[in-house]
Amino acid sequence: MSSLAGKTLFVTGASRGIGLAIAKRAAADGANIAIAAKTTAPHPKLPGTIHSAAEEIEACGGRALPLSTDVRDEAAVAEAIRLTDVRDEAAVAEAIRLTVERFGGIDIVVNNASAIQLTRTPDTDMRRFDLMHQINTRGTFLVTKLALPHLERARNPHVLMLSPPLDMIERWFAPHVAYSIAKYGMSLCVLGFAGEFRPKGVAVNALWPRTTIATAAVRNLLGGEAMARASRTPEILADAAHAIFLKPSRSFTGNFLIDDTFLAGEGVTDFERYRIDPTVPLQPDFFVPDSVGPVPRDAVRDAD
Repeated sequence: MSSLAGKTLFVTGASRGIGLAIAKRAAADGANIAIAAKTTAPHPKLPGTIHSAAEEIEACGGRALPLSTDVRDEAAVAEAIRLTDVRDEAAVAEAIRLTVERFGGIDIVVNNASAIQLTRTPDTDMRRFDLMHQINTRGTFLVTKLALPHLERARNPHVLMLSPPLDMIERWFAPHVAYSIAKYGMSLCVLGFAGEFRPKGVAVNALWPRTTIATAAVRNLLGGEAMARASRTPEILADAAHAIFLKPSRSFTGNFLIDDTFLAGEGVTDFERYRIDPTVPLQPDFFVPDSVGPVPRDAVRDAD
């Protein structure tokens, strides 16, 4: 398979950033995209809504279904395309129902929605602790669980988590225990789901960036414009995700992939095009294991 034409993707957190980039890359093949995100109105610091994302996806050649969905709650069922929360079991079930009704099924689930707060234990409010766990781990589990019956009927079904390799060492946890537990919870879902779903032929993999990615979170929460300049664009993850979705689901599963290492293995030799500012050294992301090592020098022209 060399194209995602006609495939249906259910992408959480797809109104901007990495989720939108993955959706647009699939849309360029002619894929259908269910945009499961909670941003329905413009935010002063966070560009993009489910409606602007739908316009961008359709401009790329795909078909879009904007669904206002927050992956956490467990109560209200909202009307049609104004669902409430990716934590909400009834709302997620309705979003999936609408996706299947519109496009006939679901081939790929992308669990991209995530909450982040890099605070030490004394500075972590328990409401924020709960939010991160509800969106990151619970949301990933819930969306995958409810999409599974449709994935089982798909040809070459994939689930992808935007989560790190399970490198269980102190330095990844000590600076921000609450966030690390929540983010690694997504990766534990990969580990378990890959084994559980293997007999069903549903692939489950994780993808993580070697460097920081220039998203709104990086610009507004982590390091500002200086860190954004030291980052790569979301398109590196979009290209990696696209290559993953083309792999045979019955054999390519249970992998924890680093974006540039995986793409280098797929024959990509030019990583300069993903850099925001080639004059600035790239900022390594956290959670990248030392064992991954650098991208082969003959496969990349930039320096980490």
